[in-house]
Amino acid sequence: MPDIDIDFADRTQALSVLKHVDASLDGTFKKHNTGVYCTSIPYNPVSGISTIDYKTAEERGYFKLDFLNVSVYEGVKDKQHLTKLMETEPPWELLEQDEFTNLLFHVNGHGRVLRTLKPRDIEQLAACLAIIRPAKKHLLDKSWNDIMKEVWVKPTTDEYYFKKAHAVAYAHVIVVQMNLICEQLSDFSNKLD
Repeated sequence: MPDIDIDFADRTQALSVLKHVDASLDGTFKKHNTGVYCTSIPYNPVSGISTIDYKTAEERGYFKLDFLNVSVYEGVKDKQHLTKLMETEPPWELLEQDEFTNLLFHVNGHGRVLRTLKPRDIEQLAACLAIIRPAKKHLLDKSWNDIMKEVWVKPTTDEYYFKKAHAVAYAHVIVVQMNLICEQLSDFSNKLD
């Protein structure tokens, strides 16, 4: 079953207008942090939480969506602004500065990986996101050619890994955040002049 994540600046706004049932965690029937069902599923009418944990629900064919809060989007003004931030080539060399990368979504605290690999495009940044995860850490000291041959191959172990679709999507979010930070710094600098 596919894994669908939808990012929001504030997920509560979307959920307030969407009929849904909160997913429940494995056997505990506690609310899943992000998962919801927008289709009919058995649920506790008092708590609004599914009476089938999300893993069992998936086995039975129920389709869970993950609605994620991603604060990066709080600075995005509108669709055109988001498109501009996505399409603008970021200053990739900033990924070699811990002071900058520690501000970024998903790569904060992973400056060594970024300094070692020096990503210069979305695909390389996505590969860095995969290499941060346990199943692909062994690729850190490989060449980009070797990395790209293996990074998206499903591991044979149960170690945590990033699928390519997730990594590429998050790489785009990081580019948006990089460009948003640079834009905000530029605006601040212009106000000082």
